[in-house]
Order: sequence, then C-alpha cells, then structure tokens
Amino acid sequence: MYFGKQKKTHNNGRVPPNQNVTTTFPILHTGSVPYYEDITKWNLQIYGLVDHPKLLTLEDIKKNYPQSKLVNDIHCVTGWSKLDASWQGVKTVDLLEEVHIQSHAKYVILHAEEGWTTNLSIDDFMKETNLLAHSYNDEPLTPEHGYPLRAVIPHLYFWKSAKWIRGIQFTEHNHPGFWERNGYHMEGNPWLEQRYSFD
Repeated sequence: MYFGKQKKTHNNGRVPPNQNVTTTFPILHTGSVPYYEDITKWNLQIYGLVDHPKLLTLEDIKKNYPQSKLVNDIHCVTGWSKLDASWQGVKTVDLLEEVHIQSHAKYVILHAEEGWTTNLSIDDFMKETNLLAHSYNDEPLTPEHGYPLRAVIPHLYFWKSAKWIRGIQFTEHNHPGFWERNGYHMEGNPWLEQRYSFD
C-alpha cells in the first residue's frame, strides 16, 4: 500500500474530521490488480430487483449513455482526503434510468473482481454526485485505480467507491460487503466518522 505525501490542513468545510489532505492519489486495495487481455469480453451486469436487467460492454457504457465530468473531493477511511478529483463517466442516475428499479428494492450491492463487494442504500447510490467512472483527469483509469470502470461515491468513505466493478445488484435487504464483514461501518459517512462498526 502507498499512502502518498500528505499535509495537515485546517477544516475549511471540505475536509471531514481527522482527515489530512494529500496532493497525490494513494493506491490502496486488497487482492490482485486485474489486467484484461481483451476488454471486449468485459461486461457490467445490472440485476436483482429491476424490471429490465442489463448486460453492458464498456463500449455500451461510453457510447449509449450520457457522459458526465464531475469534480469532487474524496475521503479515505485511512485518513487521507484528495480535493478536486476530476472524473469522467456515467452518472448512476443516468445509467439506471431504463432498468426500472422495483419499489421494494432498498439497497445496492456493488460486485467487483475476485468476489469483492460493498453495500449502499439506494439513496446513497443514486445521488447526482455519483459516477461510474472510466476516466480520471481525462485519461482512462489505470489498472491500479480501477480500469476499466469504478464507482465514485464521493460523499462516503472511499472504500464504498468499488474498483473493477462488474455488477450492480438491487436487493430488499442490506448485505455487508467485504470490508463491512471485516469490521467497517455499514454506511461510511466521513462527516460522522463512521469508519468502523462500533462508530
């Protein structure tokens, strides 16, 4: 794990409690970094409590949905914050417009490579600030940062922004993901310092 150069900062309204601003982009993850020999074989599945499930290629996501550029601040549970991160991709609200989420769906489970998962409420997942990003600073994501597609959920701690995403599942009940099963908070609000299950 590489945490990068950090500096202390005063809380200017953008930095949650007990966070330090970094000027680099730290790389943290568990498991292996996936590399794809043929990206045309990659897909994203949208399924569960939806009327119209989808199986999308990367080309589908780039060409058949509105593309957005969002600049936001991101906050890692390990204590670093990065301000003004610039992402390009598809807003979650735009991607899911056609699937028709069923009324009894209350939660979203994000599935990534190697069986990794994380959980969010539908309200958290559908915020206008959220993106499924394929690019950072107008360049394709690097493998270490989630190529070809990662979630960006900036209002929650950054472990909720799953890298290497492969599935979006809608469920009625909440299911803890990888880090949540290992002691992290089920919601992960950085402003409330919801780092661990006992917070």
